[in-house]
Amino acid sequence: MTAQADRVPRAARPGLRQRLIRLVADPAFQARAARVPLLRRLVRREGEAMFDLVAGFCHSQILLALVRLDIPAQLLDAPADTATLATRSHVPQDRMIVLLNGAASLGLLRQSRDLWSLTTRGAALAGVPGLQGMIAHHDVLYRDLTDPVAFFRGGVETELAAFWPYVFGAGGATDARVTATYSALMADSQRLVAADTIAAVNWQHSRRVLDVGGGTGAFLTALGQSQPHLHLDLFDLPAVAPDAASRFDHAGLTSRTTIHAGSFRDDLLPCGADTITLVRVLYDHADSTVLTLLRAVHAALPPGGRLIVSEPMTGGPALNRAGDAYFALYCMAMRTGRARSATQIEALLRQAGFTDPLRHAPVARPFITSVLETVRPS
Repeated sequence: MTAQADRVPRAARPGLRQRLIRLVADPAFQARAARVPLLRRLVRREGEAMFDLVAGFCHSQILLALVRLDIPAQLLDAPADTATLATRSHVPQDRMIVLLNGAASLGLLRQSRDLWSLTTRGAALAGVPGLQGMIAHHDVLYRDLTDPVAFFRGGVETELAAFWPYVFGAGGATDARVTATYSALMADSQRLVAADTIAAVNWQHSRRVLDVGGGTGAFLTALGQSQPHLHLDLFDLPAVAPDAASRFDHAGLTSRTTIHAGSFRDDLLPCGADTITLVRVLYDHADSTVLTLLRAVHAALPPGGRLIVSEPMTGGPALNRAGDAYFALYCMAMRTGRARSATQIEALLRQAGFTDPLRHAPVARPFITSVLETVRPS
């Protein structure tokens, strides 16, 4: 036995961790561990975590049903009983009970004397701008993931790709209705990203900010209201310019804003800004497009000018659920870009000429966005 073991190459022999993994996977060990007080808690915890992964799709569908039936909004002002919610939603009462109990198990609702009300988590679902719109939009992603094996093998023509206007041609021309839907969704979901980005950056030394790919101006509007000393420039496709102008006018920012209609694929970026922002732009595009854009940003900035990148990022060596188990899949379904780690973005920045050290700005909610800051070398 020893002689046979000696013939096995050292690299092929299972290490201690691999032997432990095999032990834990043994059903007999699982049965024995469940009877040992010190191991019972570990077995239960791992089992519950695994069951949550198995049931995750059901959880997401409960959430989607709540949003589509507008139940959080119904409960925002006052509690309601099961029969009332069932009648309003045109759902049989026995099925409504299952939905409400499921939502309560997820911490979104609570029941007292047959009256249902929101928890603090449920109230956030009702009150966070854009959150319900994003959840309602996820049915497209769910359909794209119906066959996950085909999805990861690249054999699915995803619906999500057709939703985003950036996939239409180099000039960005697309159907006006699709553009309007895209712009509204992006503007709603931009509010939290804008708040965290603005809070993470010191804007006192900036005088003019150019937001590239700024859509209808949601980020610049929030920035302008927060930083009254700034002049704001927006650069994006001609189709979104009228809505941006309307947003700036409504916010009283027209005198402090300049809109430049164009596509960074085909047009030069306007010069004159000392700070350029890319808010949820890079992950929409392939590396080659991102590198072209970053070089254009480098050319448009003066020496010492700042570039700020804000978008969801993967964790690199320190994997995170938001980036690696959500945004990475979402970008894959979009078929035009990919979620990147800060290290991967830094490598592209260096190729584009940004050789100064990269600053990782601390953010309040890294599951919403991460913020990187660098300057054009003098």
